[in-house]
Amino acid sequence: MDIIETIKEQIANNTVLLYMKGSPNAPQCGFSSKAAQVVMGCGEKFAYVDILQNPEIRANLPKYANWPTFPQLWVGGELVGGSDILMEMYEKGELQTLIKNAMQKTDGGCRS
Repeated sequence: MDIIETIKEQIANNTVLLYMKGSPNAPQCGFSSKAAQVVMGCGEKFAYVDILQNPEIRANLPKYANWPTFPQLWVGGELVGGSDILMEMYEKGELQTLIKNAMQKTDGGCRS
């Protein structure tokens, strides 16, 4: 499967998806750590992709997303942004609302 198709499939099949360096429990950079903490703080389940373990995704996602850096949070098939944007949205309560609403629309995050 083409890597862009893989990325599209990951985004389509996961209501809340965080592309990051490392994992939520073992982030490999400060920005990914912040992003994972705020997403976990929203209280909903989410998927993640460790771009360090997926070099093709790391190389191609910035082109697909038109967003050059990691982490990247995708909610409901739309790019939300990186750690600074996520922190700002979280502090305003916007991220929690966005994620909760997206999860309700997709019956708990399961998409078919």
